Amino acid sequence: MTAPGKRNLITDVPGIRVGQAEDSAVRTGVSVIVPERPAIAAVCVAGGGPGTRETDLLTGGRLVPGVDAICLSGGSAFGLAAADGVASGLKSERRGFSLVASEGVPPTPIVPAAILYDLANGGDKDWGEVSPYARLGLAAYRGAGETFVLGRAGAGYGARAGAHAGGTGSASIVTGDGITVGALAGVNCFGSAFMPGTETYWAWPYEICGEFGGKRPPEGFVMDPDDWGAAKANPALGQNTTIACIATDASLTQGEAHRVAQMALSGFSRAIRPVFAPFDGDAVFVLSTGRVDIAENRPFMVSRVGELAASTLARAIARGVHEANHERQGEP
Repeated sequence: MTAPGKRNLITDVPGIRVGQAEDSAVRTGVSVIVPERPAIAAVCVAGGGPGTRETDLLTGGRLVPGVDAICLSGGSAFGLAAADGVASGLKSERRGFSLVASEGVPPTPIVPAAILYDLANGGDKDWGEVSPYARLGLAAYRGAGETFVLGRAGAGYGARAGAHAGGTGSASIVTGDGITVGALAGVNCFGSAFMPGTETYWAWPYEICGEFGGKRPPEGFVMDPDDWGAAKANPALGQNTTIACIATDASLTQGEAHRVAQMALSGFSRAIRPVFAPFDGDAVFVLSTGRVDIAENRPFMVSRVGELAASTLARAIARGVHEANHERQGEP
């Protein structure tokens, strides 16, 4: 039997912490995923308008064997500076890659990052010559722990999911033989998370224990393939993105992590429609902490992890949208 971990968060993967920070005036935020030691990592980018940092390091055959953190941020290209703040926090703890240890030479923190577009959400973007993102990245890193807020928080603080509020979502699953897979997503998509004309999430078949409201398709529901429902009516290039991170304790190689990332992309299409459009910057990272050996029948085990990653990511996306909209409905 499989079931969510005790928190139903990506931090159910042992050795993974998450920190978040927001700026309510700017209406933006940052999420950082921190493994306790350098982790094998990979990335897949599927959207037509991505914004990323240090993803070339994750393509295999590179010098650096692992990453120290993954940073997800609002702010479009300005938000890539959040990784600078995360790197500052890591440096203060002397975490990072050293080719040769030498007195007086700090290790270099490895912090791949991706951003979503929230510049047009009405917040005060007149921040002067220095953006708030390095500050937010450092605050998120310093606050990393095992629990964190979903919905209007972190990288998804200022997000929109089609015509609805977007947000930060997370979910986890633990298998009967002890493998844990978790997902975290910042949902700012062009497409809709809801089936047209309903309050039912596209991800409803993957829902566990009513974690995003328990709504099911109405009896006799028939979908028009050209009906996008509550997608954004007037998208602009580069202004819509869902960015995500999968973590697992399964002992993946870098090549296997890349395969899991490719499989995890289907989690986007299970939860959002349309997806991977020219307007989106959709990207998913994968982290492997390597605590659980999968030496037996590796191709089959990688397939299992990839499928669990996809379904868990679909749940995380729906949870992020659900929590953001539930929170807003409760506001005065």
